[in-house]
Amino acid sequence: EVQLQASGGGLVQAGGSLRPSCLASGFTFDDYAIGWFRQAPGKEREGVSCISSIGGITTYANSVKGRFTISRDDAKNTVYLQMSSLRPEDTAVYYCARAGYGSTCGSEPVFGSWGQGTQVTVSS
Repeated sequence: EVQLQASGGGLVQAGGSLRPSCLASGFTFDDYAIGWFRQAPGKEREGVSCISSIGGITTYANSVKGRFTISRDDAKNTVYLQMSSLRPEDTAVYYCARAGYGSTCGSEPVFGSWGQGTQVTVSS
């Protein structure tokens, strides 16, 4: 069974940092791209960042470029999202998701398996 477990969210003041992680199981982790998405109250879910399988190519939403860094540790089946210089508008539930086999990072339909979210709240 494919499982993705996001954790590491929390409450932080503006300008602070958090590092959520996504622990995966039930599949060959290093064969798949993994993405982070977020959904704020009353808003649609949006892509935040993604890291490919081979080569670890990364992509970022314009709103987080220069502030967030995605990485993966294939030995631990884990993807991390280092979030720095956090802003109140970063407040959302953050989800990790697995792209389809052979797929690289792309739009949301590429991602077929989702974990539960972790709440990130940034106070002003």
